[in-house]
Amino acid sequence: MIKKGLRLAILAVAVLGLSRPMSSADQAGSVRDKLLGAWRLVSDEVQGPDGKMIKLNQTGVLIYSRDGHMAVEIMDAPGAAADTGPVKYSEGGFEAYFGSFKVDETAHTVTHHVEGALVRSLIGKDLIRVYSLSGRQLILKSSRSDEHWTIVWEHY
Repeated sequence: MIKKGLRLAILAVAVLGLSRPMSSADQAGSVRDKLLGAWRLVSDEVQGPDGKMIKLNQTGVLIYSRDGHMAVEIMDAPGAAADTGPVKYSEGGFEAYFGSFKVDETAHTVTHHVEGALVRSLIGKDLIRVYSLSGRQLILKSSRSDEHWTIVWEHY
């Protein structure tokens, strides 16, 4: 009986440790620690043919886990524009991939190593994202010179 109670206590601590809100102590930690948890999509902009940024109508979630895994899902609103860049990330208005992640604080990048994806050509690829953090927001941009987009996430 005590073993069962101990297992439940350990499970509760593990779950709470992964899903708890960021505290001021977390904000003083490493960038990797700051990324942990779930993020909701705030805005996504891509560069149009005329060079101006176009705001996309989307919703989504990004998750970074303590054990180094990540997942992203983004859905276009009905009637929204399709992929227009050099890399195809979505199919039928939906983008989804998962894998592992690694942070390079010196280069200000987070690399998503894709292990599974709706668009199968992404599997095995390293998607390098330039990051910046501002309060509860995470701003990601592609590191590729031929991709011009900015996506803003907010920590739940």
